[in-house]
Amino acid sequence: MPFNYFERFIAFRYLVPLRKGGLLSVISWLSFIGICIGVATLIIVMSVMNGFHDELKKRIIGFNGHIYIKNIEPYFENDKSLSEIKEILFIDRNISIQALISSANKSNGIVIKSINDENIKFYEFVDNANSIILGEELAFSLGVLPGDEIKVTSSSMISTPLGQIPRSHKMAVSATFSSGMSEYDKNFAFTSLANVQKLLSLNNEISTIEIHLKDINDVEKVKSDLLKIYNDDYLVKDWIDLNSSFWEVLATERELMFFVLSLIIIIAAFNIVTSLFILVQNKNREIAVLKTIGSSDSSILRIFLLVGTFIGFSGTIIGSILGILFTINIDTIRNLLNSTFNLNLFPSEFYYLDKMPTSIDLTQIILIIFFSLIISIIATVYPAYKASKTEIRGILNNV
Repeated sequence: MPFNYFERFIAFRYLVPLRKGGLLSVISWLSFIGICIGVATLIIVMSVMNGFHDELKKRIIGFNGHIYIKNIEPYFENDKSLSEIKEILFIDRNISIQALISSANKSNGIVIKSINDENIKFYEFVDNANSIILGEELAFSLGVLPGDEIKVTSSSMISTPLGQIPRSHKMAVSATFSSGMSEYDKNFAFTSLANVQKLLSLNNEISTIEIHLKDINDVEKVKSDLLKIYNDDYLVKDWIDLNSSFWEVLATERELMFFVLSLIIIIAAFNIVTSLFILVQNKNREIAVLKTIGSSDSSILRIFLLVGTFIGFSGTIIGSILGILFTINIDTIRNLLNSTFNLNLFPSEFYYLDKMPTSIDLTQIILIIFFSLIISIIATVYPAYKASKTEIRGILNNV
């Protein structure tokens, strides 16, 4: 046992004055509260950032596939079967084009993506694929409603007696969709693959094969299998490759936030150093008596290590509990603050989310707790060492 009964008894006796008044008590409570706040804040902020990360990933992947297959040619015919790859949920062979969409009053440049009718059930934000489906914000900017007619003009040209003119096609707006991401809702539209092929004067050609998986964790395995099937004329990329810079920025942001908020714990740990030095100064006579009756330097060291570690440990545990409880009830707390103080924290019309997303990562919480405990112990070592090296000769002479 690292701490015997005698050392635990003395350490507890030294902790009792910390609950009384005086400068030592104030500094010790500040240390305890600082570690509580630091740990709780770290857990809350990291959990909210995890929630936003997961929600963003879900929406981006929900709008697109996990793996993309393209050819060196803009359009190609698909002649390969992927039925043997059991990890695939569904395959969306489609065409995405830039086009000009026009209503009676306004025109907008957009991206039109085709959807196969049999796959539409997998897109939560799209009800049907007949005619054309516009993002809600796009439909609003064009001033059209379901049932209205719009004109789609592509970059594909058609020869006429008057020369080359862009190919256009009139479509009825069958519905609108809301993906929860403003960038998509303002700039995207969906229609059937046949409509896009007709607009581009294509037969069975497509521009992209999107692979949607049952489990996102199988991306690397499936990508490796696809690279064996498709030759060098094809380019196989996953969703991480296409958004690598974006995810790197998010990862860097989380790491930076962890570092900045960790400073709260480090500053609180400095208060532990201060309180222990004051405690050692106040208890130097008791330390001298302990040494006189046979306590070793290592025993004194362990006593003060236990005092400082207890402050750090209790602050860490209580801070962790508060952080987890706050994270679980963060939306209830937000609604309470909004209604009580007439605030508008985290407005849904701006973030396109009904509630604040959170995701508690157990591994991350263990890391935060471990970090806080290590910092607390490190902060305790030097004052405890100085206590163990207290000279008893001069002190007892003055008693």
